[in-house]
This record gives sequence, structure tokens and C-alpha cells, in this order.
Amino acid sequence: MAREREYATNQLKKTIEDGGVGIIANGPNSSEMCDFLGHLGFDAAFIDFEHGGVSWSELADITRACELWGMSSVVRVNRLDEAQILRTLDQGASAVMIPHVITVADARLAASACKFPPNGIRGVAGGRRAYGVDDFFRKSDEEVQRIALIEDYDAIDNLPELTSVDGIDIFYVAPSDMAASMGHTGNPDHPDVQTAIARAIRLVIDGGGIAGTLTNDGNLEKFLEMGVRCVGVPWQLWLKQSAESFIQRTRSLN
Repeated sequence: MAREREYATNQLKKTIEDGGVGIIANGPNSSEMCDFLGHLGFDAAFIDFEHGGVSWSELADITRACELWGMSSVVRVNRLDEAQILRTLDQGASAVMIPHVITVADARLAASACKFPPNGIRGVAGGRRAYGVDDFFRKSDEEVQRIALIEDYDAIDNLPELTSVDGIDIFYVAPSDMAASMGHTGNPDHPDVQTAIARAIRLVIDGGGIAGTLTNDGNLEKFLEMGVRCVGVPWQLWLKQSAESFIQRTRSLN
């Protein structure tokens, strides 16, 4: 007799819909690291298909590891391309993060590429997440998240229109890329960049959207007070700080 199972809950989506702040651990581009991070309580792991060296076969294992811990997998594709988004979802991604969403046309394509007809244009296939799941296509449409990266200064003025597009779940403001688009590459703390980021977040929230951004220990409270509901955290900084502290203590006691 064939076995049945429930379609995996998108924990990041659930946390936000329940009124909480979704937390994404940035950069665990391996299944082993997702296994480690999974038991710590993050809502999602961020997998970088734009800058990272992840292969398609590795992506399937990474999303599977996330799923074992009830953790969502947020995959950043390298461009707004419906064929790549389709394949990313077929490999088990819970959410797709789409770069350089600037225009309303960009937002509409990003939204429609993640859902099956008649709700979108995603090609009809199942992959491993469909196995044993009753009514897979409906459940996949219900659980998938579409995250638009707001990383271009030109996108900010368009946010009142972008937030009116049906189907974008999170507008994620990317500090470093925003800085680069403003001529301040490598300096996201520049006052002009910080002003632009704050304005983008305000426009998202005023437009009824969910705002997200990259945070750290020093600016978390500031962004939460602004109303950000989805935060990425570069947990590698914690490792760096602890390692430096440990090494310094060891050297001083030797």
C-alpha cells in the first residue's frame, strides 16, 4: 500500500502570519550546516544560488535537510527567470528570493513564476515534495513564499506600485547591494544609504507589505522598531567574534 504524508509547513511563512518576526540564518550552503542550524530554532536557512557555489543536486539535499528540522529553505536565484525559479522549487525550496525586482512587471513575473496555473505560470511537475502528498499542487501554492529583493535605488520610488502587486510575500531590502547601486560599494552604513533603506522599509509597510532586511546585533532593535517582520542574520559574525575572543584569551594566558 502506498504511503501518504503531509506537505511540509513553510515555517518562515507561518511565523510571520502568526504575528511574529521570521528569522533567516544567512549562508548555510550545505546540507550538513543546515542539519546543525536546524536544531537551533531558526525559521529558515538562506541558500545562495546567486553568489554561492551550490549545484542543483546539492540544492535538493540542502532543502531536504531543512525540511527534516521543520526549517524553511529560502533560495536566492541569480536572476528573475521563470525557468530557474521553476527548477528551484522542484528541488524543494520553500521560498524563492528574486534579485533586482525594480518594476511592476518584474514583481508580477516573480509572483506568477512561483505558482501553478491558474494562479501562475509555474510548469507542472512535482519532484520529491510531491511524493505521497494528496492535492500537492494546491498545497504547494499555499505554502510557497515569494521574496522580492529591493537592492536597487531605482526600485524605491516604485515601491508604492510594487506593494500593490498581488503575490509578493516579502520585500527584502538588501543593504550592501543598495549601497553599491548608490555609488557607496562596501559602505552600507553610509548615511545616505541608511536613509534610503529606512525610506524603502517605510514605503513597504505603508503599502501594506511585509518588510525584511539583513540585521546584526547592533541594529536589530532599530529595524524591529521600524516594523520589519523578516530578518536575516549573518551568524558567521558570532563565530568570528567568539573565535577572536577565545584566541585573544588564550594568547594572553600563555
